[in-house]
Amino acid sequence: MNYCYSSYVFRRAKTREVVVGDPAQGGVVIGGDRPVVIQSMITCNTMDTGACVKETLDLVAAGCQLVRITAPTVNDAANLRHIVAELRNQGCRTPIAADIHFKPEAALEAAKWVEKIRINPGNFADTKKFAVKEYTDQEYGEELDRIEEKFVPVLQLCKELGRALRIGANHGSLSDRILNRFGDTPLGMVESALEFARIARDHGFHNFLFSMKASNPKVMIESYRLLAAKLNHLGPDWNYPLHLGVTEAGEGEDGRIKSAIGIGALLADGLGDTIRVSLTEDSPREIPVCRDLLNEVPKVAQTSQNVERFRAHPLSFDPYNYQRRATPEIKLDEDVRCGGEQTVRVAVTAETARKLRGKIRPRDDVRAEIIYENLDVCAVDPTQEFEVKKSTHMVTVEDGLDLPPIMAFRLLAAKLKHYGWTNPILLKDCLSIPDPPLPTEAAQLRSSIVLGALLADGLGDSILVRNEPDPLSSLRLAYNILQAVGCRSFKTDYVACPSCGRTLFNLQSVTALIKSRTQHLKGVKIAIMGCIVNGPGEMADADFGYVGGAPGKINLYVGKTAVKFNIPETEAVDRLVDLIREHGKWLEPEVAVG
Repeated sequence: MNYCYSSYVFRRAKTREVVVGDPAQGGVVIGGDRPVVIQSMITCNTMDTGACVKETLDLVAAGCQLVRITAPTVNDAANLRHIVAELRNQGCRTPIAADIHFKPEAALEAAKWVEKIRINPGNFADTKKFAVKEYTDQEYGEELDRIEEKFVPVLQLCKELGRALRIGANHGSLSDRILNRFGDTPLGMVESALEFARIARDHGFHNFLFSMKASNPKVMIESYRLLAAKLNHLGPDWNYPLHLGVTEAGEGEDGRIKSAIGIGALLADGLGDTIRVSLTEDSPREIPVCRDLLNEVPKVAQTSQNVERFRAHPLSFDPYNYQRRATPEIKLDEDVRCGGEQTVRVAVTAETARKLRGKIRPRDDVRAEIIYENLDVCAVDPTQEFEVKKSTHMVTVEDGLDLPPIMAFRLLAAKLKHYGWTNPILLKDCLSIPDPPLPTEAAQLRSSIVLGALLADGLGDSILVRNEPDPLSSLRLAYNILQAVGCRSFKTDYVACPSCGRTLFNLQSVTALIKSRTQHLKGVKIAIMGCIVNGPGEMADADFGYVGGAPGKINLYVGKTAVKFNIPETEAVDRLVDLIREHGKWLEPEVAVG
């Protein structure tokens, strides 16, 4: 199965058009040859009409083309009528999408007032908790019949009113029947969405698109690729558009890097028709990141004609199942080894190392491990025949080539596999150092797209960041990319959802407070979730979780298991620290001396 035109040659996938609202009256068309649509979500209570209108207008002013509002209850869905009416009274024609979980009745109400509905196939029409259960084939079929009975009225109303639909699977909220049959996997996410898509198609409804969101960029990338491959296999009339997003990406540099890795890697594959960057920040701040991502992808993915001949070259990696490329372990210097089971190493140029002298303390976690010019590295042009004479050589792509770096390194790995060479690979974020230097924001996104995509493919034993001109920023960016893609853990890792109307506490202030108490805990992963919709699932690989259980009440988790319930919010951060201490993960922060 093929998930894109080529892993070496960029070409955007051609999807059918999904119409959201009236394009002549401010609506948008997603897919086809249309530009990628930027969207986001407001964060206030849906029953607060004035606040919803203001936040929506702020998003639109920032450049948002489609605004999503949560509708957790029928009453919330009914209030969308007043929100949309006031927006239209104020001259705002931007289409509105309603976010639905659990309640088909809310979807039916919302469809009367908004241009698009998002349903989550993992919890649509499911009010139970996600518990392990064995399903016979008959029971599985009965579950699908029950879902179809609840789903068809929504489809019929959307068809009658000309509404669009997103079938939005989420790694954090797969249904019992899917978990039982396919597990908590990318395949489970894909099959969950396809069950609903088949029902929609059986009833003549096609104005829908898909999403496959996860907080882990590797899981997200694999899920979208697998969905795209399945759709291609099912036939040309299954070419529905894709909405891309890394859910619960977090805030600041970490959130931007995670989003750039997941969204950017897929855009570089030619996949994606609409995007949302999910940050634990004020929603309008997501929009410039979306724009910057869309601007940066062509600069790292557009392919020159001289590589078209490699379009069908076999891949060296499995795009649907992450596995790090197998290499021998080699010695780089007296203290550093690379390849094999060693962690991915961070290289710097000699010039960067010189500028870092005196700025890195012996105990700092972020440090240059190897100097590029001192390496026994073989730099080659992967479009030509080449030879690697020593198994102890590290291999990289030659500088100055007119090749997009993602495709160049994929082709290098493929050629090495063809020749039977297993040498470790040094990844570069660029093949020509930008002149003039890039602004920090552009460098951050461009490096994250390139290195994140390749590391998510399982390629790379060492990385070299050169897009960022500042030595300290460049070094920290390298480590942050490795942490975001799951290759190294040098600091506390946070999974934090963006705010929405379901959120039961102030995510930004609580996230800041938790970070202030825990950011010294290296290698500990903490999830901060506003509600339970996606919380337990997205905390699958987190050590601890802080989840809104009710207004003013917090539930604490160890992994996916809730262990403490209804803790007053005023005490909850202290109790989280106690929980971390109980499980032997707590260290007292170092006290600064002098």
